[in-house]
Amino acid sequence: MATRAERDVGDATGTVRIACSVFAAHHVLPPVIAEMRQRAPGIALVLRPSDDSDNLTFREADIAVRMYRPRQLDLIAKHVTEIEMGCFAAKSYLQRKGRPLKVDDLFDHDLVGYDTSPLMLRAIAELGYALTEDDFAVRTDNQTAYWELVRAGCGVGFSQAHLGRADPLVEELHLNIDIPTLPVWLATHEMVRHIPRVARVWDLLRDAIPRHLAPGSLDPVQPAG
Repeated sequence: MATRAERDVGDATGTVRIACSVFAAHHVLPPVIAEMRQRAPGIALVLRPSDDSDNLTFREADIAVRMYRPRQLDLIAKHVTEIEMGCFAAKSYLQRKGRPLKVDDLFDHDLVGYDTSPLMLRAIAELGYALTEDDFAVRTDNQTAYWELVRAGCGVGFSQAHLGRADPLVEELHLNIDIPTLPVWLATHEMVRHIPRVARVWDLLRDAIPRHLAPGSLDPVQPAG
């Protein structure tokens, strides 16, 4: 038999605000939220896309979905999964420029990179290659725009594998690169963690996000029983 606390969480009502990156708001959370609405119809959900990491600090959101581990002392954080990454190029680009077959071939191709963010340059450096921002043919720090540039045929780029593999416009390039995974963390302020509606959404996010990032995850969501 369910305890009173479990019944309260299951029957929770009210509004919960979820903060995430702009990219996650476009490509990760919509099917998760669709499932959550089926499983907790009494909870209204507000999605707040922003690449600003201070949402919880200033109480603009109840829960944040982050691609890094939050370090603030007054936050509760939970690691929920790792996102597999891949190397992709548009089929239209490969038809024009040819297909790289190994890592060294990449440097004869147009690369889509970040502008002011050093993350990609650091990752490439860890693979033993020294690049600068001038080695990228096209650059942007907006990850949603980044993916659209790759899809449009601007060059070779890197993105979340579940997204690229489901996109008919792009092809995954298997270059024997050990690409680090991207962690997914939930975070909330310790003062709101056990409010029933927040606890319910926390549990739903924890369980649903890994499923929707698994292979075949972009298939239609089935109604909850």
